[in-house]
Amino acid sequence: MRPVRAFCSDRFTIALPPGHRFPISKYARLREQVLVQCPDVELLEAPPATDGELALVHSPAYVQDAIAGSLSEQTLRAIGLPWSPAMVERARRSVGATICAARAALTDGVAAQLAGGTHHAHADRGAGFCLFNDAAVAARLVQVEAHRATRSLLRVLVIDLDVHQGDGTATIFADDPTVFTLSMHGQRNFPVRKATSDLDVELPDGCGDELYLRSLDSALHTVWTRLAAAPVQLAFYLAGADPHEGDRLGRLKLTLDGLAERDRRVFDALRERGIPVAVSMAGGYGTDIDVTVAVHLRTVFEATRSAALWATERARAGSASVVQ
Repeated sequence: MRPVRAFCSDRFTIALPPGHRFPISKYARLREQVLVQCPDVELLEAPPATDGELALVHSPAYVQDAIAGSLSEQTLRAIGLPWSPAMVERARRSVGATICAARAALTDGVAAQLAGGTHHAHADRGAGFCLFNDAAVAARLVQVEAHRATRSLLRVLVIDLDVHQGDGTATIFADDPTVFTLSMHGQRNFPVRKATSDLDVELPDGCGDELYLRSLDSALHTVWTRLAAAPVQLAFYLAGADPHEGDRLGRLKLTLDGLAERDRRVFDALRERGIPVAVSMAGGYGTDIDVTVAVHLRTVFEATRSAALWATERARAGSASVVQ
């Protein structure tokens, strides 16, 4: 089998004030751990998203203000990161990594991006450490590319298991039947005012492995039922580490094993239905950043496991067709 392609952008970092809550160092640490512990992963640096690609989702005026550093003070406070050219370049690279992962997934079955999950960015504004919405831009772009290539409609599923609701993604794809959005998140967590996804599952503070996994199984069953008449051809999976019991912002109580089982169930459900998946790491704000990295690393392990099963099943299907 060919290595799982994982796209990274951690070389494009930003300077943050001491004590800032955004864990900027986790991305380089994760890449280093993947390099050492995941021989079946090919690490690739992503190109930046272009202005035109960003404008598939974001308003041109917002894109230009973000690039020029002309965002309002209110918007910058909502984003929570200081503006700089490096901030914009980092955001472009993160979107570019998810675009690359989506294209790779359509070919390979499974691909990863080692950051991403910027689901609080709306069409005309950013929030919650998110400048541009990487999954939304990548979804729109691959839809355009599929239509150009085959004149076909590519239907997309977003499975957002970050502990915070994917409000930006929900509003971007509101009333769009070609993109189904599932968000399973903490009921009392950010954002205070929730948007409306195609399916929202709200979890109580202190939710542990058993309730979480039971809720996930129920949510996925609902997704497959509602999509039975119009199956999807690509999924974006936001595998947040922030439901972990040691997360400063999470309020849930999942263990490392519980989160790995979450990932396994998502990858298995998608593979069983022949749906390629681009997985991103999304949030993670652990008191111990090494624990957050460990959660993300296990997501990568589960992605490589699923990719191996994809390759095996494709080989069997190819052998069967030759015999016939």
